[in-house]
Amino acid sequence: MATPRPFLYLKSGCPWCAEAETYLHQHGIAYGKVDVRTDPAAFEEMKRLSGQTKTPTMRWGEEILADFGAIELDAFLREKNVVK
Repeated sequence: MATPRPFLYLKSGCPWCAEAETYLHQHGIAYGKVDVRTDPAAFEEMKRLSGQTKTPTMRWGEEILADFGAIELDAFLREKNVVK
């Protein structure tokens, strides 16, 4: 069974969002993304899934990591054995 690809809900101009994308690129992790400022349906989906409106928010399979920085992202991915 293939591991699901992470999906990021981002806002243009958000420094934490840029940091999350940089982290994923540096670790060779493919991901999907959407800018919730330009996609109202994605914004509503993010709110429904995470219970909040802040970005970045990541959906990975059934798990949600909301309103995070690189430290939280690193811990999340290490817990999943995605990075070492």
